Formats: sequence, C-alpha cells, structure tokens
Amino acid sequence: MNSTLCSSLKRLQWLAIFLSAFLLFQVEPLIAKLILPWFGGGAGVWTVCLLFFQCVLLLGYLYAHILTRTLGRQAQGWVHSGLLAASLLTLPILPNNSWKPLGPEHAALHILWVLGLTVGPPFFLLSSTTPLMQAWSGDSGEGTGVYRLYAFSNAGSLLALLSYPTVFEPRLTTVRQVWIWSLAYTGAAILSGVFALSRRRDRMQIPADHHTPRLDWKTPATWAALSACSSVLLLAITNHITQNIASVPFLWVIPLSLYLLSFILCFEGHRWYRRPLFLRLLGVAVGGMIYALSPDFATLPFWLSISLFCGGLFVCCMFCHGELALSKPDPAHLTLFYFLSSLGSLAGATFAALLAPYIFSGYYELNVALAGCAVLAVVIHRGNRTGPFRRGGSRPAWVLLNVLAVAVIASAFVTARAQSENCKLMVRNFYGVLRVRDEPASNTVASKGDGAQQGNNDGVRRLLNGTISHGLECLGSERRDQPTSYYGPNSGIGVALHALANRGPLRVGVIGLGAGTIAAYGRAGDDYEFYEINPLDVMVARREFSFLRDSKARTAIEPGDARLSLEHQPPQQFDVLAVDAFSSDAIPVHFLTLEAFEVYFRHLRPDGVLAVHISNTYLDLQPVAAAAAKRLGKEAVLVINQDDHANGILKARWVLFGGRDTFLSLPAVKKAGERIAFSGKNKLWTDTYSSPFAVLK
Repeated sequence: MNSTLCSSLKRLQWLAIFLSAFLLFQVEPLIAKLILPWFGGGAGVWTVCLLFFQCVLLLGYLYAHILTRTLGRQAQGWVHSGLLAASLLTLPILPNNSWKPLGPEHAALHILWVLGLTVGPPFFLLSSTTPLMQAWSGDSGEGTGVYRLYAFSNAGSLLALLSYPTVFEPRLTTVRQVWIWSLAYTGAAILSGVFALSRRRDRMQIPADHHTPRLDWKTPATWAALSACSSVLLLAITNHITQNIASVPFLWVIPLSLYLLSFILCFEGHRWYRRPLFLRLLGVAVGGMIYALSPDFATLPFWLSISLFCGGLFVCCMFCHGELALSKPDPAHLTLFYFLSSLGSLAGATFAALLAPYIFSGYYELNVALAGCAVLAVVIHRGNRTGPFRRGGSRPAWVLLNVLAVAVIASAFVTARAQSENCKLMVRNFYGVLRVRDEPASNTVASKGDGAQQGNNDGVRRLLNGTISHGLECLGSERRDQPTSYYGPNSGIGVALHALANRGPLRVGVIGLGAGTIAAYGRAGDDYEFYEINPLDVMVARREFSFLRDSKARTAIEPGDARLSLEHQPPQQFDVLAVDAFSSDAIPVHFLTLEAFEVYFRHLRPDGVLAVHISNTYLDLQPVAAAAAKRLGKEAVLVINQDDHANGILKARWVLFGGRDTFLSLPAVKKAGERIAFSGKNKLWTDTYSSPFAVLK
C-alpha cells in the first residue's frame, strides 16, 4: 500500500511540475501580446516583460527557500495550499482597459505595474512549484537526482513556448487563450495543493548519515554571474532580432526556447555539455556575433541574421548553463542555488531592460554581454586546476585563452564605437535608438523652377531608426523643403495629397513623425496633426530637421500612442490620414488590426483617404490590408514608386483606402496604382488575433 501511494504521489509530482512549467511560459507571450498595443508595439515591451518574469521568478524561488527553511513540513503544505487557493481569485488574467497608459512617460514602470496586477500572483506561485517539489523530494533523500526534475520542468516550458506561436496563436483569439489558461491554472493549483498536503512529515526526514558540504563565497558568486550573463544575452539578442522585423510572439520564443533547451540539456545529465567542445564553439560564436554587429553587416538577410545570433545564443547559453550545472550543490542547498541563480538572471535582465536604454546611446548591451562571456570563461578556468586549460602541459592553451578573451573584449569595444561613427547625433530611450547622420550627396539633383541644377554638394541629413532610414533631408537651400525618402511626389501619400489638393485647405493626420517629411506638402491654410509616441523623435525632428518649421501649414504634435490618442479624441474629420508608425523595420501590429482601421475611418471624412505605408523587408502586409478593406467595404489601391536616388527618393509601397465612390472622383489615384482584392488566403487581423508568421516573405 505504501509503495502504491508513493508511486501515485511521484506521478502527481511530475504532472504538477510539468503543467506548472508549461503554464509559466505559456502565459509569458500571451500576456505580453495582450498589453503590447498599449505601449507602442515596440521591441522594448517584451524586454521589460522578461524583466518582470525574472523578478517574480526570483521572488518565487526566495519564497520556496524561506518556506522550506523556516516551517515544518506540514505547515509548508498548508501555507502553500492556502496561497494557491487565494490566487484563484485573480482569474481570469485579462488586463483591465482602465490600466492603459495616458502618455508615453515611464512606460517601463507602467508595464511592470500592469503585469503585477494581471499575472503577478499566479506567476509567483507557478515559479515556486519546481523548487518546492524538488526540495521536498530532496528531503526524502533522493540525492542529486532531484535536478532531473529541473530538466523536466524546463522541457514543459520549452513545449509551451514552441506550441504558442504554432498551435495556440494561429488558431485561438487572445481572449479564448486567457480563459483556457485560467482553467488550466486552476487544475495545476489543485494538483500542487493536493501534493503539498499529502506528504507526511515522517516521510520527509533527511537520512541521519547525510552530510551537507559547506559552500565558499566563490561558488554562489559564480552561479549568479553565469546566470546574469546568459540573461543579458537572451534579452539583448531578442531585442536585436525583433527591432528590425516585428515584436511578435514567434520571434520572442525562438531565443527563449534555445535558452531553455540549454537548461534542459545541461541539467538532464553530464553527457550533453562537453566542456572542451563548447569552449571551442564559444570562441567561434562570440567572435562571429561581434563581427556581425559591425555596421558593414547591418543588412544581413533575415534568415542568416536569425541563424547566426540564435545559434550563437545557444552556444553561449550551453557554456553558461553547462558550467552552472557542473557547480550545482548538494540538494540541501538546492533552494539557495535556485535563488542565487535567479538573482543573477534578474540582475542581467535589469541591466538589459532598464539600465541599458538610459546609460547607452546605442544597442551596446550585446557587446557587453559577449565580452562578459569571454571574461567568465577565463575566470572559471583560472581556479580550475583540473580543467582543460590548467592541467599539466596546457600552459600554451591557457595563454591562448587569455589572449582570445582580450581580443574579444577589444573587438566588442571597437564594434560598439563603429556603430556611432559619422553620427551627428545618437540618442536612445525605451522606444529605440535614433541616429542622425550627414552624408555627401554629390549626385543629388536640386530642382529649381522647370529646370534642374546638377551638383548640389551640400549633402543630405538622414534619420535612422535601428538600421532603417526614416527620413532624409537635402541640406541645400534649393531642395531643403522637398519631400524625400518614402514620401516623394509619386509615393502613395504624395499621390493622395496631390489628388485632394483642389479641395482647398486640407486637414491631414499623420501617425508616426519620423523626420516630419510629410509636412513638406503643407500649404497655407492646411492643418497637419502628427501623432508620435517617442519624445526623442519629436526632439530630433524639431532640432535636426527643418520640415516642421519650414512647412507652410499649421503643424501640431500629439504625444503618446496614436491608437490610444485617436480612440479618446472626437472625430477629427481628416481629409487624409497617413499611417507610418514603423520602428526600424518592425511593425506595430496593433496599427493593422480591424479595430485600428475602424478607428481610422471614424476620424476620416466620408470622402477622405487613408494611406497606410506597408514597405517591409521581411513581411508582406498587402494581404492584411486587403482583408481589412474587404471587411469594411472599402476600395484599396496599391501604389508603388521606384527608387530615385538622385532626388533622395526611396522605393515605397503604400495602400490607399477610400469609399467605393471616393476613388471615382480621384482618377489620379487609380492611374497611379492598382486595385487590390482580398484573396481569402490570410485571416483578418484583429486585436485578439494576428499572426505575422503567416505573412513572412
């Protein structure tokens, strides 16, 4: 009977650990996607979400450590079961609309506050499940085998991450996902509570002959340092990938899945982490990533960039987590091990999410993390006399390791410095990095009257967001007020404004300021309203570019997220509303949903034109636009203009939307583009459903 009961409890324990780990990482992309539109849809939202999860994970591990060290076994079960029951009162985990931010200030702190109210208690208790159950198993004298439970829990986490963008996100709305998750959490809480109350005190005693070794200060410090390094690498590489594509779950989970996979392999046993092999791979991975960070490789193909940095992340995490697993302590110190490891991860996440945007003018945290990885390789093997670099006869190898570490640190510094070279201005905040650069333009044509004057040597001034140009101004007085880049006369927005010019003074709304280029179309009597979430962009556009101050129209800037601002404003009666709110090449998904288009048309005149910029290196957004037009009963015309580098014009794809009768009175629009129709291949994006995975080029 006792054997049968123990076997049943063991299965219950493994099931509770797996389900808790699955839900723990299933909720991360889900809740981040829910609040993403509230904060501009940028890559920084996910970075701050990861910081929150690391922080609550630390609290969960601290709770497990204190609980198992201060209370008796039966009291532990009652306390934990009581907290699990209380956490059910917070379900479902739907964020309240009243928590939306009113402005762009303190976005990171607001995200932490919203997450704490929404998923704080359930996430806290889920994070404590694995260390608590491992500690209870360790009390039974199961020895270091309890660490296999850690690998098992990470397997559940990995399955959650891989299944979210491939199974749940493409098939279920976010509201339905929330309810399914909340029901599953209720089941996990019941399982954990039953297990916590079912173990008797007399079964949980440490064997009398068990000896607990003492720890010196170096070992705990190593745990924290290795965890911090891998945490910074995870956030920095995720940010590097998402800033130029889209801040969406399927790009969030790739790096996080590799991070977890390294945990699984390293803690499952000793066979996966082969120290000599991974130390060699570490040198290749770190060197390759530093080389790829140089400005010469800023336009790497999507698949190559993803492969290089994700592969490099996996190798670096195998090193960090492999060394962490090799130094894992006796189960008596298990909860301390988890707490200090989590503390290191939180320190790394805090550095990447909160400190880096304010102490660096560029994305330098990845350079710092790669250099730190090289330093750790030296420090760990310096005191390891049995390691591959310190054994007898290995002095040349040890010298080579130190030389390579110095080379990596120097290269990281040089690469970081190269990113800011030739920049007139480089600034950064939560919303990204903006660079202003003056460039020669000896072949730029300066138009004047009906003729053309060749040889304007005054050059151009360019605004870069990430790696993508977001505005260009000719510095010569002849062309300084001419629209350039994606907003030339033959672009979609240029065609729309020229077609409506005969109406008289126009009221124009623009979502996304950039350099303020669209203001160049302003005429006396026109009214141009810009919506911009990034305060630094407003500063740069006003100080470094002249489009706003030279415009003949009245210009105004509404700070904050444009979608939220428009939702709270009365109808603005715009003749034209331009949507161009991309950050680098990443798309803010919440500006392309059905609900967003409904907001846009509420602010347009019945015969107004909506112009949406859909140029993108990696995503084909035309089907998304066509699906919205079909649902709303609107006509959609695709306007593509070609490059004209001599005049500072870049190729751009715009979709112009209007009523069925609008374009009949605007023959210039129909002549400039072609009507697009909904093919039915892609589902309509809504606030509760979107899948950029389906529109990858």
